[in-house]
Amino acid sequence: MDFSIIRVARVVMNVKDLDRSRDFYVNALGFVETESDHEHMYLRGLEEHCHHSLVLKKAEKPGVHAIGYKVREESHLDTLEKLFQSRGMKTKWMEKGGQKALGRTLRVHDISGIPLEFFCEMETVERMLQRYEMYRGAKIQRIDHVNCMVPDVEKAYNFYVNELGFACSEYTATEDERIWAAWLHRKQTVHDQAFMNGDGPRLHHIGFWLSEPLSIIHACDVLASVGYASAIERGPGRHGLSNAFFLYVRDPDGNRVELYTGDYLTSDPDFKPIRWDLDDPRRQTFWGHKAPDSWFDEATPFLDIDTGEEVSIQNPTLQRRKPEFVI
Repeated sequence: MDFSIIRVARVVMNVKDLDRSRDFYVNALGFVETESDHEHMYLRGLEEHCHHSLVLKKAEKPGVHAIGYKVREESHLDTLEKLFQSRGMKTKWMEKGGQKALGRTLRVHDISGIPLEFFCEMETVERMLQRYEMYRGAKIQRIDHVNCMVPDVEKAYNFYVNELGFACSEYTATEDERIWAAWLHRKQTVHDQAFMNGDGPRLHHIGFWLSEPLSIIHACDVLASVGYASAIERGPGRHGLSNAFFLYVRDPDGNRVELYTGDYLTSDPDFKPIRWDLDDPRRQTFWGHKAPDSWFDEATPFLDIDTGEEVSIQNPTLQRRKPEFVI
């Protein structure tokens, strides 16, 4: 391929009240607030040297403006533009320097209608990895992945693997070998991008990496102590898929965040994707309580890169199974 996508790098999404969001993300979860103004808040993890990995934008309605990927070279943006345009997909160039990108930013809609963006460079800031006096809450380290609900996982899988150069680490298949869910990566971990079967496209969650499981337990204590116990939606527990120790929380606007640690390396070229059967309950919950209905039914809409309106939602092509068998 004539381009190289490095990793998922940021998400831009709406919140109604920046002060309320600051209390949750910074004071409770422990994100680092890099910068903010009346309309935006830029957050990052303790080990991140880029200006931010999460942009919270003040708005009256929920929505995700873009899932951002970092590319290796500036020229790769032009190659990606040609690829998406050749497939009849919408593209748009953002203003140079906008939202702390040093160069150009390309926004597109993928095969499922998800708004993506690609950029090469971002402003850099001090890494807080050894600023231990700054550690609080969940001690967020870095962005790890996103998970999206889409109506046709197999179509999304084929586009990301065959067209964008992603590799598959794990997947769930039906008896007739239709792909129900998939974990795809560019960096050398389990995933940058996951797809799950459901009404979509919608953002199910953003996953942030923590250094060890005790950070998740500590986060539960902190959330409860500052009045956010009800924000805990699922977990703590361990996934069979990815082997990750996890906790899912909902921010004051209902956006879902996963606190995540304990997956594994996928760098070897002879690594073979792990197949899970759809009827194996261990894949989504190796141990821990079953997920509530909200985890299967609720997600955040995506926004059109031109109009800002919600991207239309479609029903899944594969019939939905009972919640305990869905991932």
